[in-house]
Amino acid sequence: MKRFLTILFTALLLTAALCVTASASDYDAVAKDLSAIGMFRGTAGGFELDRAPTRSEAAIMLVRLYGAEEEAKAAYEAGEIKHPFTDVSDFAAPYVAWVYTNGISNGTSATTFGSADKCSAQNYVVFLLRALGYKDGTDFQYAEAKDFAVTKGLMDLSFYTGEFLRDDLAAVTYQALACDLADGSTYLLDSLIQDGAVDADAAKPITEKITNYQALLDATYSTMQNSIDANISMKMDMGLSFSGSALEDTEVAAMLAGTAMNDMNIALDASGRVQMILAEQPQLAMTLKMNATAMGEKESGEVSYWLKDGWVYIQVTESGETFQAKYQMEGLDEFMETYQELMQLSTQIGGSASLPYIDSIAVSKSGSNTVYTVTYSDGINGLFDDILGAVMAEVPDEDLEGLGMSLSLDSCSYTYTLNSKGELKACTAVLDMNMGMDMSDEEIGSLSMVYNIKADVKMDINATDSGVKIQYPSKLSQFPEIVGGNSPLPLYTA
Repeated sequence: MKRFLTILFTALLLTAALCVTASASDYDAVAKDLSAIGMFRGTAGGFELDRAPTRSEAAIMLVRLYGAEEEAKAAYEAGEIKHPFTDVSDFAAPYVAWVYTNGISNGTSATTFGSADKCSAQNYVVFLLRALGYKDGTDFQYAEAKDFAVTKGLMDLSFYTGEFLRDDLAAVTYQALACDLADGSTYLLDSLIQDGAVDADAAKPITEKITNYQALLDATYSTMQNSIDANISMKMDMGLSFSGSALEDTEVAAMLAGTAMNDMNIALDASGRVQMILAEQPQLAMTLKMNATAMGEKESGEVSYWLKDGWVYIQVTESGETFQAKYQMEGLDEFMETYQELMQLSTQIGGSASLPYIDSIAVSKSGSNTVYTVTYSDGINGLFDDILGAVMAEVPDEDLEGLGMSLSLDSCSYTYTLNSKGELKACTAVLDMNMGMDMSDEEIGSLSMVYNIKADVKMDINATDSGVKIQYPSKLSQFPEIVGGNSPLPLYTA
């Protein structure tokens, strides 16, 4: 019983930690896009995304990324390039000869290339960086190649957890096509088109996606890195239900009832305003009015949050009662420095790192406004699946015994509205997500949990930059101080 309850508690914690994400891998659409431009080809068994790529397959991809496929074939046929390896197939021979002759890749010994050996994420990332024009030993060190690659827009969680598969190879190759070359002249796919290595018409769906997404990122970045005043609204429906033979056990049933989570359904409707001034001394004001219905009971309240001169002020009004508190925020300078670095990094890498997870970017006009609608593909489930794996890896093995998890993002789309000046004016996010957990115990039986979230969030921007003016309540200084600071909880007030 104790172990079963531990598993259940672990499951509930993971639910809380992951309720804003989703899961289950599929980069098949990415592989098809790469196949359309001759970059990625399958076998008689299809794309075989669920196995590790070989070193010879990586060499083939690398030659294509250099735009040298036809050159390699012709040079090998003419005897101008060759290799000394005995384990290379006739098909892979021109590619291996090209990378070997150009000093890009050596073998695993004097006579073997290691053709059938698995290509690691480290190896492939180095190949991609070289294709972008970066030099190992000068621009980056081999041991730090993956970290350097992330700063250039190449990111896959298999870099740090799990096995590197053809699935991952397809995703990071797709990202590389959108990355700028080391000399900053253009991005890789455009360079390949200019060199005649990739057909422009075949690549048009990808180039349009890259161009549209980068334009969108530039607009949203300029808005979010400075100051903003926006109205926000949110509608969210959440449902959590349990089933299984374990519910017949009185202790399990009592625990679920005690947490008020059994067959829980919550409808939340919130609206308010947020103002942020992201300067050296950041300022913030946010107020949300919320109405919630949980298990047939209705509740309403208002939460206000202010940040001024390094102090955090909180006011919560519910059922006619008001709670107020303040505390001094520590590490604010470090936080702002990290925030600005993250914003800069997200703009630098976002246009390429996010592409494998985007199904389409539709661009339309609404009067003088331009509307971008970004729809995410099943590929994003692969990202979340990796995230889930990383979280699960941190949980003690004894807590995972008898626990199975599944997540899926059924739909996810964002709509961005830009004015005639290219400034972000509104943003809407709509998602439908499910999470499932199955637990079993020889003594108690089985328990299944299904958690669903449907959310619709909208932000309308009133002003940015110097147009943002925050008016603070006059009585903030009278709020009672939280002893110890850095805690928003209404405990131990002075």
